[in-house]
Parts: sequence; C-alpha cells; structure tokens
Amino acid sequence: MRTLEPLPVVAIIGGGFSGAAVALHLTRSLGVERAARIVVFERRARLGSGLAYDTAETAHRINVPAFKMSLYPDEPESFADYVVRADTVATDPGSNSPDGIAYPRRSVFGDYVAAELAPCLASGAIEHRRKRVLEMKRSAGQWTILAEDGEALVAGIAVLAVTHPAPALPKALLPLSSSPKLIADSTRADALDGIAPADRVLIVGNGLTAADVVAALAERGHGGSIVSISRRGLRSRGHPAIAQEPFGDFVSDPASRASELLRRIRRTLRDARQQGLSWHPVIDAVRAQGQQIWQALPLVERRRIARLARSYWDVHRFRIAPQVETVLDKAIEEGRLEIVAASIASAAIEDGEIRVDLRQRGRDAPRRIVVDAIVVTTGPAHGEILKSQPFLAGLERDGVLAPCETGLGIACDLRSRAVGADGRVQPNLFIAGPLARGTFGELMGLPQVTEHAVFVAREIQALLTMNEANGFTPSPA
Repeated sequence: MRTLEPLPVVAIIGGGFSGAAVALHLTRSLGVERAARIVVFERRARLGSGLAYDTAETAHRINVPAFKMSLYPDEPESFADYVVRADTVATDPGSNSPDGIAYPRRSVFGDYVAAELAPCLASGAIEHRRKRVLEMKRSAGQWTILAEDGEALVAGIAVLAVTHPAPALPKALLPLSSSPKLIADSTRADALDGIAPADRVLIVGNGLTAADVVAALAERGHGGSIVSISRRGLRSRGHPAIAQEPFGDFVSDPASRASELLRRIRRTLRDARQQGLSWHPVIDAVRAQGQQIWQALPLVERRRIARLARSYWDVHRFRIAPQVETVLDKAIEEGRLEIVAASIASAAIEDGEIRVDLRQRGRDAPRRIVVDAIVVTTGPAHGEILKSQPFLAGLERDGVLAPCETGLGIACDLRSRAVGADGRVQPNLFIAGPLARGTFGELMGLPQVTEHAVFVAREIQALLTMNEANGFTPSPA
C-alpha cells in the first residue's frame, strides 16, 4: 500500500490584499490537484481587506476608477462587473462621478476580494489562521512559524506580505505622544472619533491619507478650521476631465541617472502640452513603465529619487477620487482648509490648547497656530518595517532579512526572494507587495500589486515543482 506523503506547506504571513492575492493566484495555478497547503496568517476576520479596504468610513473611496481595479490582470473589469452585480449605487448614490465613472467606497473592494476568496476558503484550498505571528525561525531548510496561541507551523515556503508600518511621529511632536489630542495613526478605526465638529485641526502631511481625513471629517459634519502642512505644500491631484492614453517612452533608451530621467519627463510633458494633452498621461506612462525605469537605475540614483523626488511623484501618481477632490476644493474655497508648505518647529499643550510653531517655507519667523487636535498622515515609515513586528525584528537579528538600501521596504532579489544581511538569497522566503518596491520600482498601485502577486505565485509554483522533482519531502505540519 502506497504511503501518502504530507503536502508541502506554503505559509503567507499577512492577509491584506497582497497576501490574499498571492494565495488566490497560487491556488488557481496549482489547480484541483492541490499540490500544497496554503496557510494565511491574518488577524482580521476576512482576507484581502488590509489597511486600505478594511474601513467603515463612508467617505473613503477607491482613488482610481473601478474598471482599473481587479484581482486578475487578464480580467481588468472584474471589480467593475462586481460593482454592477452588487448594485452598490443603491446604497451609495454618490459612488459615481458626474461623468458616470464608479468610485465606490473602499470597503466595497474589500467585499469583492472576500467574495472571490470565499470558494477557496470554503473548500479548504486556502486556510485562514486568525493569529498574529510571534516568531519565525529557519531550521533544516524550512520555516517554523510560531503563532500567538502557541501553535507552530512548519512550512517549506514562506511569503512575507505584512502590512505597512505605522507613520513615524515627527520629533517635534514627541512631547505630545501621550496626549489624546494627538492622533498618531489616522488609519485606526476610531482615530477621528475624538474630534468635535468645531475643533481646529492640524494635519501633518498632504497626501492621500490627509485627503481621506478631510473628507471623513466633512462627512461627520466637521466645520472647524483645518491647516494641512507638508514640507513642499503639495496636495494630491485629481483625475483628468477626459481619459487619455499613456504618453511617452522611457524604456527604449532607459535613463541611468535621476537628473536625466527628470529631464526626459519634463520634455515629454512639454510635448504632451503641444498635443493638447494634460500631465496625466505622461505620469501614467511613467507609472506603467516604472519597473523597467527603476531597474535601469543604479542604487545611488534610486536613492536620490526616493529622497528628492518622491513627494512630487506621490501627489501626481496617487490621485484622489472626484468626490474627495470636490470636498477639498469646497473647503479651500470656504476658507476652512489651508494647505501650507511648512514643518513643525515645536508643539506644546497650554491651557488645554495645542500651540504649534510652524517653520513655514519662505518665511524667516515662525508662525504660531493654536489647534485642538493634530492628525499625523505622513505615510508609512517603510524604513522601520523590520522593527514593526517582533518576528521581523528576529529575522533581521538572525541575518535572514535586511532593509532595502533605498529605504522603501525589505531587501529582495528580482525573483522577489528575501536577501539577508550578508547578501545571501533565501530561496524559499518571498517578499510580496509594496515592501518589495525597493527592488521592483512602481509597486504601490493595485494593478502593479496584482501583477506582482501573480509573479510571486508563479515563482512559488516553480519552486514546488522543482522540490517535487528533486524528491524533497516536507516535514509534517
């Protein structure tokens, strides 16, 4: 009688969109034979939502049209079809822009991902463990993963698809760190509950998250003044009035210096204007070609871009939904929202108020403002990712993981395999999602994250096939 060998285990740590997409595409590529157990560690009740789509704020909307978001690169309108089937307009009449394009609430995309994963979870093709990972150790070529309930799982292949780290608190705000008037992480479900309708608010940061905060406060009936600051005073931009195809070629003869790349983008912007186009299709072209552009640049040039050009890129690349743009425009017109190029020189609580001295760009003397609450929206502290969870810190101490030299995430090679402090590749440990963007370049938009999930799933499948051909037998889980 033939003895059945245990199935190899693939453990995915993090079940937000990146981790869920890897699990789904790996399941699809393995087919009905189920050549592996796929186990996803995610504390949330459902897979696929993560920070981005696990939000109850009705003002939080996807920031690109629904027809550009999908779990499947070869089915680009999968989510748009779901929106129609679910009839989301019935419960959210404001989900369509004036020109009829759907920008539903972000939670709806979470519903869509959950619906796509449901059959895999019901059949057992994907196992969801609602546990936090405390420790991860390499032993005999495999990974022992210890969860908070004390149960260990031995996996032949592991995927790190962990969430973004929380924003780093600006040094000038450290004296206020224990105050309830300081909201250090606006992504928390109850983050804005303590802000009263008439409160004066300082928002630190001017990107997508800041726009979400302004929109969410408006939805709650907030009418107090808001000052939103960033070093350059740049606000997120909106979408073009008329859709335009990407314009520009940046990869046929790729730039090898950041300055050269910038010159080409500026020249292409001028060419676009001469043809009656806006800046949007040029940035769309840079985004679509982003990974090839990035990989043609030496490390020193990548670091220069990350340090000097990232804020300009972010406000053009990460656009806000028309509904959110309308809220911001109205608040600015009414004088309730002021966007300022500034940083915080000092902050202190006096007589129940927060007195903040701003170091405003172009002014020698500091500007004093008095507010009732401060909301930090500076974005994830990617450079601190390996300190954000104990098991990641442990892997760094063991030399298994290292921070990406660009400061954008975790070091990995072009097959998305983790690279340790000594430069050695971990052949069965993969980095999935935006934390691999220091290697791959443009990897923040959902289309690119989806494509990367497919890529990682294929790499895992190839490794499983190779292990089977070489007679590798996994330890029982």
